[in-house]
Formats: sequence, structure tokens, C-alpha cells
Amino acid sequence: MTVHFIGAGPGAADLITVRGLRLIESCPVCLYAGSLVPTGVVAAAPAGARVVDTAPLTLDEIIAEMTEADAKGLDVARVHSGDPSLYGAIAEQMRRLDRLGIPYDVTPGVPAFAAAAAALRAELTLPDVAQTVILTRTATRSSAMPKGEELEQLAATGATLAIHLSITNLARVVRTLTPHYGAECPAVVAYRVSWPEELLIRGRLATIRDAVKEAGITRTALILVGPALAGEGSDSRLYAADHHHVLRPRRG
Repeated sequence: MTVHFIGAGPGAADLITVRGLRLIESCPVCLYAGSLVPTGVVAAAPAGARVVDTAPLTLDEIIAEMTEADAKGLDVARVHSGDPSLYGAIAEQMRRLDRLGIPYDVTPGVPAFAAAAAALRAELTLPDVAQTVILTRTATRSSAMPKGEELEQLAATGATLAIHLSITNLARVVRTLTPHYGAECPAVVAYRVSWPEELLIRGRLATIRDAVKEAGITRTALILVGPALAGEGSDSRLYAADHHHVLRPRRG
């Protein structure tokens, strides 16, 4: 048997990868993070499959489900939201499976920041504006930030920031970023992107906190900040008429 860690994408059932969907359709056991994975995704599990919402379970209880499936020779679809490599809490599960000798693999999913950019119809990297995207979060009750990854230091780069798991720290985020990006810098809070209740709150660092407070958003939201969100910049050289490369040789 194999435990398949699967990224379900940001929420819409049709944004899961073909591979991820086919694995869910074939696995007799499906463990999913019910707080963020929509039921439409796990509805693809085969008839009679054991489908378990792991949101109320501890790590030990989740591993016990996998161990029981292993004893019965049953493949497991372990479904996480977004892409499991980002804040997916899969590392501790894989360490346990390594110790138990249970095989596993990982299928990527559409990450929240990419889904948010698509919903905004925005490119996060623009020539002469920003060529770097930083995926980060802020310290919370559940987890501190490692030394050297404080938001103040990341802000000094001027890169496009995708700040996860930090909507309750929005006031501190604004205070920290304003000296580096300026009060007029574009900022977006993307709530439940691709879900029916999706909400994109656009503003500036000076206004975004009040807009979010008015909307009543307190969880399940991504903060995007950076000048690239304005959409203004030079054209890429990629398609310029005077730019040639191996697939488009020099003309004339």
C-alpha cells in the first residue's frame, strides 16, 4: 500500500490536479483536512471508502488510521488544502511513516498564492518592478518564526509578499511593512479564493486594515503586498520583436 499526500488546491473541486483526483478516486481510504478541503473533492472517493475528516484528530490518531490501512493493504489518499509543501504539516506525518516503514508519495496542488493571483488577474513578477515572490507568515500562538525570517527583514527586499496564516496579525503586518513599501503600496486580502464565498479586498497599506475589518474577515485569508499588484511595469523582453533565441532565431 501507499499513503498518497495530495494537494487539493485552494478550494474549487475542479482545481485539483488530474493525478490527485485519480488517486482519490482509487483509494479505499481517504483522510482529509475538513476545515479547508471542500467536500466536493473527497466526494470522488470510491463507493464504500472510509472517508475521515482529520480536523478534530491528533497526529497520533491520524497515523493510527494510516497504520490500520497499511495492515489491511489499503492505499490512503491523504488530502491537504493548497499545495502540501506549504504550511501543510506533512513533514511530521512523513517522519512517522518513515519510522514505521510505510511507503508514501506526494502529489502537488495549486497553492493559495497562485490561485489568488489568478483571481486578481495579476502577475506577481513584473520587469523592473518585482522579480521575487516571498511566501511567508507571521508568528502566532501555534508557531514562532525562525531567527532571520522576521517580516522586517523580508520587507527590506521590496519583493512581492504572500503572507499566509496572518490575517489576525494584519495591524502588525501593516505597521511593519509601511516604512519599507509606503502607505500607498497596493495590498490585497484574498479570502477563500475559488470557494463560492470568495472575497478579494483590494486596497493600500493605508486602507486595507479598515476594509478587512468592515468585511469581518478573521480567518482563511491570504495577504498580498507589493508594487507589482498595481500591474504597471515594462513589457517583458520575451516577446519583443528584436529579441531572438533558439526557438525564434534572428530575422533578416
